Amino acid sequence: MTYMMGRNLFNMNTNKKDSLKAIDLFAGIGGIRLGFEQAFGEKIEFVFASEIDKYARETYYANFGEIPKGDITQIDEKNIPPFDILLAGFPCQAFSVAGHRKGFEDTRGTLFFDVMRIAAHHKPKVIFLENVKGLVGHDKGKTFKVILETLKELGYSVKYQILNAKDFGVPQNRERIYIVGFLDNEVELEFPKPIEKCVKVGDILEDKVDKKYTISDKLWEGHQRRKIEHKAKGNGFGYSMFNENSSYTSTISARYYKDGSEILIEQLDKNPRKLSPREAGRLQGFPNSFHIKVSDVQAYKQFGNSVSVPVIEAISKNISKIINKEK
Repeated sequence: MTYMMGRNLFNMNTNKKDSLKAIDLFAGIGGIRLGFEQAFGEKIEFVFASEIDKYARETYYANFGEIPKGDITQIDEKNIPPFDILLAGFPCQAFSVAGHRKGFEDTRGTLFFDVMRIAAHHKPKVIFLENVKGLVGHDKGKTFKVILETLKELGYSVKYQILNAKDFGVPQNRERIYIVGFLDNEVELEFPKPIEKCVKVGDILEDKVDKKYTISDKLWEGHQRRKIEHKAKGNGFGYSMFNENSSYTSTISARYYKDGSEILIEQLDKNPRKLSPREAGRLQGFPNSFHIKVSDVQAYKQFGNSVSVPVIEAISKNISKIINKEK
């Protein structure tokens, strides 16, 4: 079956052989892939993935049965199979010459350039990018301007929006920017609206948690001391405490393994505790069936570096609707 969009053709059959082909760059543990698979089902097939971190690659293999290729800078774009959709949660690097020239050349020396050289060679129908909210204002907006100009130069019509995970069924305040490009089309992509679902932190907490996640007296005393010091300086830095009735937590980060200060859970007559790795996964919308085969330290890093899966799924459902619109 063929679906026409403006001057483009999306060739998508219901059988796996002719499904949309996708690649997963800066794949991490596969959060973006998981969201797309939940939205597209059998109509999407992943033919390539790249991730440099060996522990993330272990988790990816445990859940998807594939070991991602390594360093993207060493991967020849000609060796990547043809594909229709490119996914990338690329790191936000400083663009040393951003804003001095325009477009593709300004991205050289950055990891974003590697995403674009692959896109330039294969010209996928859809490019999906995720990054931190601060990308928009990075280097006084010059970096983001170069990204948009580069995509346009390669022939993509681009839509972008900042969305918050807490608006999509998970109790976490996590704002990220999502950028979607369609090849050769002025597509009116609508980003998903917040869903009406009442959630709270208690929804992701386990009934029984090992006592090892309760922080030590020394660490708790340090957290409290630093909180007082920050308050005296007039800022709000320091630990953040939540309980089962809290509407949402602060943003979990890759540094969560260090001291858990950004998200501490209250305990009756005890020091507060950190989230367990499973709870950290739930906070990002990963299902309980998602395999955690690495150490706690690596699991915290991986979930903190990952994405809110329900947000990805909501956006990719709207992408799927556009693909199917002129069925």
